[in-house]
Amino acid sequence: MIIEHLSISRRRLALILGALAMLGPFSIDTIFPAFAVMENALQVDKVAMQQTISMYLLGYAAMSLFHGPLSDALGRKPVILAGIAIFTLASVGCALSTSMTQMLVFRIIQGLSAGVGLIVGRAIVRDALDGDDAQRLMSNISMIFGVAPAIAPIIGGWILGWSNWQSIFWFLSCFSLILLLATAFVLPESHPVEKRLPLNVKALSTVYKSIIINRRFRLLALAGTANFGALFIYITSAPAFVLDMLKLNEQQFGYFFVPTIAGMVIGAFFSGRAAGKMSGVRLANIGFLFCGISAAFNIPYNFFVTDISLPWAVIPTVLSAFGVALVFPILTIAILDMYPNQRGSASSMQAFVGLLSNALIAGVLSPALSDNGLHLALAAGAFSLVAYGLWLWYLAHTDKLPQASTHAENYEPEDQM
Repeated sequence: MIIEHLSISRRRLALILGALAMLGPFSIDTIFPAFAVMENALQVDKVAMQQTISMYLLGYAAMSLFHGPLSDALGRKPVILAGIAIFTLASVGCALSTSMTQMLVFRIIQGLSAGVGLIVGRAIVRDALDGDDAQRLMSNISMIFGVAPAIAPIIGGWILGWSNWQSIFWFLSCFSLILLLATAFVLPESHPVEKRLPLNVKALSTVYKSIIINRRFRLLALAGTANFGALFIYITSAPAFVLDMLKLNEQQFGYFFVPTIAGMVIGAFFSGRAAGKMSGVRLANIGFLFCGISAAFNIPYNFFVTDISLPWAVIPTVLSAFGVALVFPILTIAILDMYPNQRGSASSMQAFVGLLSNALIAGVLSPALSDNGLHLALAAGAFSLVAYGLWLWYLAHTDKLPQASTHAENYEPEDQM
């Protein structure tokens, strides 16, 4: 296995890459409990506060196109270090902001840098391991990564309980600084100089064009994006869902996030255990089934129940999170294996597609739908249905189906339309 040459154990690698991936959700979910306080401090309304999420995601999406190629050209580690350093400074800027304009500028900069750990980390997984081992490591990272959305709003609520909203951004600064040190002193370089590709804008645009016109890439990327969208519509609507619909307070976001993310962690654990024992197609189908069961329960519940309450209101998100965790590693490994020599670029394009969707959800759909539980349930159900339809379309147009032990030679990027 390649990892033997990196002078790092698989467990330590999973821990570092999982912690790096946590930077993104920490940046979103930690500030949810402070939304109302920040509205008053910055003199804006709820819709404007929602843009702190959408602007962050737009920055995240824009830079996601470059994190991977930069790491293909310069190495994984230097790109991660630069991204985390910029994120740390941007978090300080958010803490010192006195107007919404300043806040949005620094949130965009946060977004431009926050995705480096997740995107480049995916490429490191495939640099280090193959087949079933890669799926297991990806699942382990997902388990660690899944903790972030559960504990981030809880931490934000605790900080808000004993200090001000600015302290949340000081916390993000300290967290990213710790990651910077861990990356610098523990994470090895997985992409040797002899395998690096020259950074050429024209060549990069050609690579991205070849990726985006690949029908199988589009189907897999959009299926994963829509599948996660069913869960993200609830995550980005958390302030309204928790405070207005469930009528909880700022310190009780954990009642929504903890069980939901527990479903994701359990799903990631099951995915890792199933690697090599169950085909990727079957595992993904089980994941989509759980997403379908979630919608089948969620829509009638919100239609017939006027005042939704715990625990019934969060059961659908738990089921959906479990299904997403089963599906995601299969789709991601299949995408990366289409481009064994350009994994960074493939990872970037996959992230870009997903983040554009998330920005749309946060900036447009969530403000429009978060006034009503049934609206959220219908939107989540529609996302799950579209995702499964795209998955079936992919299977119908693919000669070689992805297995849990997928190898690069099973995928050819020439399937275009």
